[in-house]
Amino acid sequence: MAVLPTFLISNRIAHQLAALREQFKTDFMAEETARHFLSHKSYTDRSFETLQKKLGGFSDDELRKILVRAGAIRVYREDDSEWWRLLSRMDEYIENKIS
Repeated sequence: MAVLPTFLISNRIAHQLAALREQFKTDFMAEETARHFLSHKSYTDRSFETLQKKLGGFSDDELRKILVRAGAIRVYREDDSEWWRLLSRMDEYIENKIS
């Protein structure tokens, strides 16, 4: 049984990872873009409608999956509109609600 040197194995893994990133580039970039809009300094929440306009090219359910992978949660307002916020910003949201 041949033993491959460690650098060959890690080089192969790095190459495979790069290939996967390229293959799923749209998904990675969509998640990154969603995080960007949901991380805006002034807004903890974004309406689904706004996110659809900013992240075009996805069906409603595809976009919802992207938002969940980006770390967002969905909330509904009193008017039944759909809004999203990063789970990591919940403390900030609560502090703003109290103030």
